[in-house]
Amino acid sequence: MANVTVIPARRQVGNSIAPEEPPKLRVAAYCRVSTDSDEQATSYEAQIEHYTEYIQKNPTWVLAGVFADDGISGTNTKKRTEFNRMIDECMAGKIDMIITKSISRFARNTLDCLKYIRQLKEKNIPVVFEKENINTMDAKGEVLLTIMASLAQQESQSLSQNVRLGLQYRYQQGKVNVNCKRFLGYTKNAEGDLVIVPEEAEVVKRIYREYLEGSSITQISKGLERDGILTGAGKPRWHTSTIDKILRNEKYIGDALLQKTYTVDYLSKKRVKNNGSVQQYYVEDHHEAIIPKDLFMLVQEELVRRRVVHTAPKGEQSRGFSANHCFSNIVFCGECGEIFRRIHWNNRGCKSIVWRCVSRLQNTAKACHARTVNELFLQDVAMQALNRILGEKDEILTVLQENIAEVIRESTAVNTVGIDERLEKLQQELIDKAHREEEYNGIVEEIVRLRDLKQQSEKEVVVRDEQIRRITELQDFIWGQPGGLVEFDEKLVRRLVAKVTVYDGKFAVELKSGVAVEIEG
Repeated sequence: MANVTVIPARRQVGNSIAPEEPPKLRVAAYCRVSTDSDEQATSYEAQIEHYTEYIQKNPTWVLAGVFADDGISGTNTKKRTEFNRMIDECMAGKIDMIITKSISRFARNTLDCLKYIRQLKEKNIPVVFEKENINTMDAKGEVLLTIMASLAQQESQSLSQNVRLGLQYRYQQGKVNVNCKRFLGYTKNAEGDLVIVPEEAEVVKRIYREYLEGSSITQISKGLERDGILTGAGKPRWHTSTIDKILRNEKYIGDALLQKTYTVDYLSKKRVKNNGSVQQYYVEDHHEAIIPKDLFMLVQEELVRRRVVHTAPKGEQSRGFSANHCFSNIVFCGECGEIFRRIHWNNRGCKSIVWRCVSRLQNTAKACHARTVNELFLQDVAMQALNRILGEKDEILTVLQENIAEVIRESTAVNTVGIDERLEKLQQELIDKAHREEEYNGIVEEIVRLRDLKQQSEKEVVVRDEQIRRITELQDFIWGQPGGLVEFDEKLVRRLVAKVTVYDGKFAVELKSGVAVEIEG
């Protein structure tokens, strides 16, 4: 056995070397409030003051910072900037312990909560929850933590469901909540009602007008940028998607479709487009309209028309609307039925702009021998057709009157008053029989059928009125034109000409009023 000799310490008088003090614990606090109300703002400030004072009072602690997220949900940590910064500082070795009020303040998502607690435990960093009296480094900490975090998640789920039910109740009452910060044309008054901003409303009207006059969405956006007009968000750049949304937004006719999107689940907060999975609510005449309903419906028709420009005899669809020229999408081949396209041609050193059948430009099964038409000649054909009408104005005016009578006679639009009354009754039945699945589904199908019938009838009225307007427009042109046209007028062609069909020895020019003229050539 080894001998051990104890060497006693020597007594020293006046030893100035003090024993080393243990390093102070670097303690951080995390606090969060979940809404932006004045009461919660007071709570937010109070929490910061409380933790600053609490940590500084402990002589063995040093304040490593108070991290606070204001007005942000706790169901996930993606948007909690201060929380994420605190975790980063923990990982960087700048924090030794975290104090927070309760589990629900730290996280309402069980998976998130446990993930960060375990991540911090690996660094020997405890989290202390004051309300539950839990220290995550204790043996019982994680068991209690799992139970408490689950309860907090259930509380969050219950709150989310209550919010959703509250929104549905508001929807059923026709109450519309619109964020006007990026909504061009409207703002809110002191009562929270939508009111028109006149100068912005003029921009909206301009967009609708130019679109119906034949401009493409790209041309409209470039024109707005050129004129220095700002978007609803106050930006100088106009994206084509912004124009498209304005042209489709029913709020510009004073209506509101509610619940266009919905939250998939309360944890991810992910919202998706509502394609019928969740109830929607359509509120009519909710606020003052900027765009008349008939004009809005014409735009919807034009949006559909431009998506599929032309269907060939064999069923193929040509896509890609072009508004670069007045003849775009209106010149067709009399031999194969295909559309003509504008191309820059170099024929043996002679450069020109011509129009050719797409079946001659692409590889198709059937060879087409349609002729190539010089653009200047096509312009001359259009002017000849309009001058023919001016030269035969008495006969043409009689035909136009007959066309108006025929449009009115053939209209199949039904009276929507009876439909509205029936829909109102069905809405009440829907509430009364919500618990009877079979009857409920039957009412839903009837509501959908009647709404489709109403929309179809309204569309037919708009189409009928538009046909009458086009006929009247040609009448006004004939009466207001003192003599023949001398020069090519592109705007006039856009307004009056609907279609030009190219045959071997002639052209058939159809006007939007329904009048057709044949031109030899």
